[in-house]
Amino acid sequence: MTRRESSSQPLLLVVLAGLGMVGPFSIDMIFPAFAQMSDALGVTDFALQQLLSAYLVAFAVMSLFHGPISDAVGRKRVIIAGLLVYAAASVASALAPGFGTLVALRAVQGASAGAGQIISRAVVSDLFHGQRAQRVMSHIAMIFGLAPALAPIVGGWLLLAGDWRVMYWFLAAFGLVLVLLTVLFLPESHPAGARSPLRLRPLLTSLWAVWRHRDGRRLALAGMFNFAGMFTLISSAPLFVVGLLGGGEQDFWVLFVPLIGGMVAGSFVSGRAAGLMPPRAMASLGYRISLVGGLLNLALALLPATQGLPWAVLALPVYTFGVALAFPVLTLEMLQLFPQARGAASSVQSFVQLSFNAVIAGVIAPLVAASVAGLAATAVGLTVVGWLGWRRHLAKAAREGA
Repeated sequence: MTRRESSSQPLLLVVLAGLGMVGPFSIDMIFPAFAQMSDALGVTDFALQQLLSAYLVAFAVMSLFHGPISDAVGRKRVIIAGLLVYAAASVASALAPGFGTLVALRAVQGASAGAGQIISRAVVSDLFHGQRAQRVMSHIAMIFGLAPALAPIVGGWLLLAGDWRVMYWFLAAFGLVLVLLTVLFLPESHPAGARSPLRLRPLLTSLWAVWRHRDGRRLALAGMFNFAGMFTLISSAPLFVVGLLGGGEQDFWVLFVPLIGGMVAGSFVSGRAAGLMPPRAMASLGYRISLVGGLLNLALALLPATQGLPWAVLALPVYTFGVALAFPVLTLEMLQLFPQARGAASSVQSFVQLSFNAVIAGVIAPLVAASVAGLAATAVGLTVVGWLGWRRHLAKAAREGA
């Protein structure tokens, strides 16, 4: 099968999307079990949030290495190795004797889960270019965008069949299925002739070169803040759904369906509009829509009469629609800056985003989730920062005629 032939296969998009779904399932599926885990493990809600932080910190650190390693030895090998470690860590998590062990195993999960999610972006840039790359990235985002909505629903269903440990058995099986799909349907998109030597110093040098590049750094931060507001809402799900809205284990769909519904719709529109609208104009439009949705969400949260359902989630699809509209452009804009080091660029972009997500999950979310208004204000505030960074990038590009 040639590269052209393999890239035309619909199963390729399914595999790439599935690799992106590992992260959302690992994070969101355990939310319905927080109350049960708190009782079974004898820990507080704040301690349980550290299950997210441990996962994300390890994910972030290893994200610096997954991409460059794939630049050196090929994409497919690293993805398969990462998935096998992820499946093993999931099995061990299901058997964990206590909370401390579980936190450590969550870190192993995070360290290995990024192999597929991060490198899949580099695979897209290897196989596709221009408008086609934007469409493919949008289609993948649309498919794996369903994961954060499905994960807590699946988690709630699994709790009907067993305790919180059954969720980790599910994640282990999911990882092994992805190994099989990767072996069968994912081509090696980075041939031997294009690979760089696997040495620590060049690896670190390539990462540093991406970060010290002013445009690369600015785009990484713009992408980070573009997603940060949405992740604040996602990581606060147990506190928001159960604590503020009074829901239960089966009610997380109330938050995730509108939240992710908007993101899937935005990804669909981004893919369909590729070639009809300049990519940078699309990203700018996405930011504007996010700001409108975020401000509307904040206005509803400030009124006592509209702090419950359905008002508390009414504007979220508008907010996340804008996030998804901008996401593919921000990702590809950065990868295109480094055509010879896409793996390193993808790693830096992911590291910046994931490191901040860990701070959000472990520190910011527990602090601001005391009220619906606090969550809404934090989300829109983060979006404003991202929008300002994107505007600055556009202004510099205009001055340089880029």
